[in-house]
Amino acid sequence: MEASKIFKTKTGFCHVLPDKLVLTREGAVGEAAEKLIGTSIARPLIIYGLVAAFLLYNAFQSFSEKEYGITILFAGVSIWLLYGIGSSLNNSATPEIPRTAIQKVIFKPARPGLTRACFEVFFTESGVIRKRLIFLPGSLNDGPIETAKAVEMMKSEGLLH
Repeated sequence: MEASKIFKTKTGFCHVLPDKLVLTREGAVGEAAEKLIGTSIARPLIIYGLVAAFLLYNAFQSFSEKEYGITILFAGVSIWLLYGIGSSLNNSATPEIPRTAIQKVIFKPARPGLTRACFEVFFTESGVIRKRLIFLPGSLNDGPIETAKAVEMMKSEGLLH
């Protein structure tokens, strides 16, 4: 068996193997993520697109009834959703990333009360540069300790500079 280093993620564990990164989902959160998202980012993006279309339709209806406040609200939220879809098109939910395909890894520290710490792994898949987000545990689940451990592990493996 290959020697691996393991650190906790939001939904399970990340195994840093000599030839690849493997993300496993465990526990209730991991099982829910597996059922909702699977290994493709398409399902959530389609749902966001449907919600955006519904909001745009309602914005048009509100505009025709001269309810401009609601029109601006619905249009603003739908534009925000469409922007999110556009910026997420090259994201990936793949559970395995070969190390030879990895171009760079960026660490994004947590902003307490706002965001979780995460790694952005940029890799090539079928000639296209994709981004895999690896979210680390939050502050209620030993987040700072696990984050320090994960950062040190990624640095020692030469993935994070």
